[in-house]
Amino acid sequence: MDLSNLSAADLRNLQEQIKRELKKRESQDQAKAREQIFAIAQSVGVPLKDLIGNGVRAKTGTVAPRYRNPADASQQWTGRGRQPKWVKEWVDAGKAIDLLRL
Repeated sequence: MDLSNLSAADLRNLQEQIKRELKKRESQDQAKAREQIFAIAQSVGVPLKDLIGNGVRAKTGTVAPRYRNPADASQQWTGRGRQPKWVKEWVDAGKAIDLLRL
């Protein structure tokens, strides 16, 4: 295909057509791969959930709080992530964080 004879508008149109076709083919390739994987798993008697679950950490739920603000029992912290302001103020005041432990 000789692209040098096409106008800028024709080239942009062709570019959009190419993008759409690539997305379509990628989707078809993924669907085909899923079918093949499912067929292989079924042929050897392995549940697909077992294959998908390997190496993937499942979310197990919420983490129980480990620390509670003595001034306001509704303020709790799991000990993960950034320290809440009340924990930081407690530690900055020179108090041991273990005193907040539940």
